[in-house]
Amino acid sequence: MNFKLHIWRQKNADDQGYFEQYEIDVSETTSLLEMLDALNERLISHGQEAIAFDFDCREGICGSCNLVINGTPHGKHKATTTCQQYMRDYADESELWIEPWRATAFPIIKDLIVDRTPFDKIIQAGGYIATRTGSASEANTIAIAKQVSDDAFDAATCIGCGACVAVCPNASATLFVAAKVSHLSTLPQGEIDKQRTEKLLYEMEQQGFGSCSNYRECERVCPKEISVSTITTMNKLLYQNTKS
Repeated sequence: MNFKLHIWRQKNADDQGYFEQYEIDVSETTSLLEMLDALNERLISHGQEAIAFDFDCREGICGSCNLVINGTPHGKHKATTTCQQYMRDYADESELWIEPWRATAFPIIKDLIVDRTPFDKIIQAGGYIATRTGSASEANTIAIAKQVSDDAFDAATCIGCGACVAVCPNASATLFVAAKVSHLSTLPQGEIDKQRTEKLLYEMEQQGFGSCSNYRECERVCPKEISVSTITTMNKLLYQNTKS
């Protein structure tokens, strides 16, 4: 399979950046990241600088492989991270445009790598349970409704990749924040902190993320299929705590 690649190259956050064109021939069983590995090997062998891109697990778990492929964060397949996209998935596309997340709050470090530290700062603002819970109890002794625990678990699958920010016209991190709030604040241990929602949303604004305008594109590209219903849950908690 032969592809014409347009890959974003940028030395640092202050550099203007540009798309550089490459051509590569790969097997259909090659993953997108393996294709970049092969391209880098070729560049290095010719004395050229390798393309910087981020990754860790390569198993669709961590979300650090944050690339925009032909305008879609992570790539064309739903509920799939970049590392789990394969070249056969693009058999009907001879050209691929590969670029990093685009958001003021995610400054580019180099080439395809962005700084997602603002997500860490949002979590530090109140995205954890401060109550000492002790060792795990037998599940049937914990008075948590199954629907509540199921919803909290679904929200906890958020891997903080930032695809929701990359696709949002406002570069909003609302779905990410809502997932953390729904995960932590709806459980008995997390209900103690009544200000968590307000603290996380305030930090989100401080870090330069935009506000939610209900485009729902975030839900479409989320590799873990976090539902926008978590935003409803977050807004409900915010209203209840503000009112009280």
